[in-house]
Parts: sequence; structure tokens; C-alpha cells
Amino acid sequence: MKEIGASLRAALLERAGEARKSAYCPYSGFAVGAALLCGDGTVYAGCNIECASLSPGNCAERTAFFRAVADGQRKFAAIAVTGGPQGQEPTSFCAPCGVCRQVMREFCAPDFLVIMTDGQEEKTMTLEELLPMAFGPDNLIGE
Repeated sequence: MKEIGASLRAALLERAGEARKSAYCPYSGFAVGAALLCGDGTVYAGCNIECASLSPGNCAERTAFFRAVADGQRKFAAIAVTGGPQGQEPTSFCAPCGVCRQVMREFCAPDFLVIMTDGQEEKTMTLEELLPMAFGPDNLIGE
């Protein structure tokens, strides 16, 4: 597993918490924030955005990735994710959904770090741990 320092993990989790405050989640009431660390040190934040018809909504993690990719970023080191009922501090770990894991696999190596918090403790896992036997670009274009 790649290592990033405790102060950087804390800064990413803080940025994810700030992004969580912007979540638009009137239907689920579940607010999520993410902070994506790019290979060059740039950080992109994202929050979940819901829609009344549900499927056009977007998760915080994908919002951060899509913002970064739209700006030309292609190398990523880690993402911090925090979530829970809107207006309350998180009390459990909020892991990325399956769709977000697949987007991460599109752009990230298996050792990409996913940092989560329950408001008290941190848990860091690799993308490979979260998405074993992943299907990715190398399955289609060979590597």
C-alpha cells in the first residue's frame, strides 16, 4: 500500500468534510463529501448531488473525479470520503459505491488509497481491497 502522511490524510478528510456541507441530498438526506488527491498534489473536492428522478444524480467521489478529469488530470494518489445523515457528524464509515469504485479503477492503480472516517477513527484501504478482480482498461487494451 502506498503511504501518505498523517497530516495529509487529515487534510484530505477535512476537505471532504467541507465538501460534504455542499451536498444536495433532499431525497435521501445522506450527505457525502470527497477530496481527491492528484499525482501533482492538486486536490479536487466533490459532494453528492441528487435529482428528483434519482438516476441523474451523482456521488461525491465521481463528482471529484469528473472535475479533475475535466481539468486534464489523469494521475491520482488517494481519495478521502466521509458521509452520513445531513446535518449530523458521521458515525460510520462511508465506503464508495460500486459505480464509484469502477470509475476509480478506470483512472487508478490497484494501490490507490481510499481513506474513510467514522468521525472518530480513520480506515484506509486500497482500491484492490475494495474492488478485487476488477475489470479495467487493461482488460480491453492490454497492458
